[in-house]
Amino acid sequence: MRTALLQSSGRPGSTAENLKVLDEAAGRAAAAGAALLVTSELFLTGYAIGDEIDVLAEPADGDAADAVAEITGRHGLAIAYGYPERSGESVFNSVQLISADGTRLADYRKTHLFGCFERDHFTPGEQPVVQAELNGLTVGLMICYDVEFPENVRAHALAGTDLLLVPTAQMHPFQFVAESVVPVRAFENQMYVAYVNRVGREGEFEFVGLSTLAGPDGIARARAGRAEELVVADVDPALLAASREANPYLEDRRPGLYGSLA
Repeated sequence: MRTALLQSSGRPGSTAENLKVLDEAAGRAAAAGAALLVTSELFLTGYAIGDEIDVLAEPADGDAADAVAEITGRHGLAIAYGYPERSGESVFNSVQLISADGTRLADYRKTHLFGCFERDHFTPGEQPVVQAELNGLTVGLMICYDVEFPENVRAHALAGTDLLLVPTAQMHPFQFVAESVVPVRAFENQMYVAYVNRVGREGEFEFVGLSTLAGPDGIARARAGRAEELVVADVDPALLAASREANPYLEDRRPGLYGSLA
């Protein structure tokens, strides 16, 4: 499944403008043969927008979701996008996956919030593994800091995730996560990981780009630089199956030894 990573911070503070950016990127991704487009964390609103997060937050089935569904149908590809999700009195840092026919397939709420900014504005999610079936693959959802906890990604591996989508807002000086941690996570869990970052400066944060699609062999199939960019690479089920056969980490586990981890 050809997968496109939209490395962009969009237009912070404007959902309408970000939907235009998403529409244009979806057109380019579809022209490149992609069946899936993945955005960065909180793409629809911007990340460092302070209390505007509360103002711009929408339900998972709100107007923005309808607009994204129209974009998927117009261009014939699925989209996973980051946004602030309002549910009752709570706001979650979420990612939603919508299919090419406009069906809402899955919605994930970030479980590990990073820093004071996120803890001040979001409620942590409580469901660690959220998945959907897409084009014959089991696709999992996660957000940024979540992937830095090995238990999180291993839970996805045990649940059968083939491709893990990780919208992120990775900032300086933590670029080693994109460069080193993400490929290792893909290898040690025998899955593809699509890690899609923001770029440039927003408020006090400097986002480092370096979005990557890492394969189960730990090799980056695509890697962006430090500017806005759309990169495309393939998720190959045959390579995934061969790699899992050669690297039986899940079969060789000894869970009885790991009780102290919990």
